[in-house]
Amino acid sequence: MSERRAWGIGLSTIADGGTVLDAWFPQPALGSAPADPDTTALAASATADPRRAVRAEVVVVDIDLDAAPVSTADAYLRLHVLSHCLVKPNEVNLEGVFAHLPNVAWTNAGPVHPDDLVRLRPQLQAAGIQVQGLDKFPRLTDYVVPAGVRIADASRVRLGAHLAPGTTVMHEGFVNFNAGTLGSSMVEGRISQGVVVGEGSDIGGGASIMGTLSGGGTHRVSIGARTLLGANAGIGISLGDDCIVEAGLYVTAGSKIVLADQPVRADGSRPTVKGAELSGQNGILFRRNSLSGAVEAVRRDGVGVTLNEALHA
Repeated sequence: MSERRAWGIGLSTIADGGTVLDAWFPQPALGSAPADPDTTALAASATADPRRAVRAEVVVVDIDLDAAPVSTADAYLRLHVLSHCLVKPNEVNLEGVFAHLPNVAWTNAGPVHPDDLVRLRPQLQAAGIQVQGLDKFPRLTDYVVPAGVRIADASRVRLGAHLAPGTTVMHEGFVNFNAGTLGSSMVEGRISQGVVVGEGSDIGGGASIMGTLSGGGTHRVSIGARTLLGANAGIGISLGDDCIVEAGLYVTAGSKIVLADQPVRADGSRPTVKGAELSGQNGILFRRNSLSGAVEAVRRDGVGVTLNEALHA
């Protein structure tokens, strides 16, 4: 192919006022759509739900992954190919995606237009339909059930998250769209938009990884293999393989870091660098000196962390 493409047959939910609320693609695929795609499997589900003032329609969407999204169904197909692990985070163009994702009232019966909630509330309550969220992005598991993955709290993983088999997301773990894991990983902290975590790494409880949606930065943070981000720690730089950031330590690109295993200079000090200079390097322990309070980096040998094989099988 001269260009990277993806396609899918799906069901799109449309509010009575005409707003497209979402699109579900059970089996998205890479490549171009066939000339005459078979839509009969989903045709029986293309019905109306007057309780939510919506109807479902079958859609066939074919997109250029390198072009920006142009519609709601287009945007949803991009999120689906990420969550089906057909592409990795940052491998699909999501420029302007927010403009094509309407704010939706997500219920246990499906999406509802927020402007219709007050009018529909009596019949929704009578049918036992409850609003679970108000957002542009739905829960991952309402659209995709990734193979070999554990998610303790489905509300904390958005559609568009890329979770490789063997990933465990604990109750306080969070994974944003266009972010996720490339192999077996433990996620007890926050994986922000654009961040990828390598095989065998552990994001500790309360830990935070700076994403690409805030702060005006352009660096895409990544974490290598067998790396540990300690509880309540955080990073704004990339970590290579076999690294450790001690609990409670936040390392950013501008952090002043003492190279604690380097020779002492004539003035009694050791070399100091900014965090950005260590970004992406392998085998580093980041720690805070308990006496001086200085952030230190020490080179380390061997494997970083080893996950519980039974837990991630």
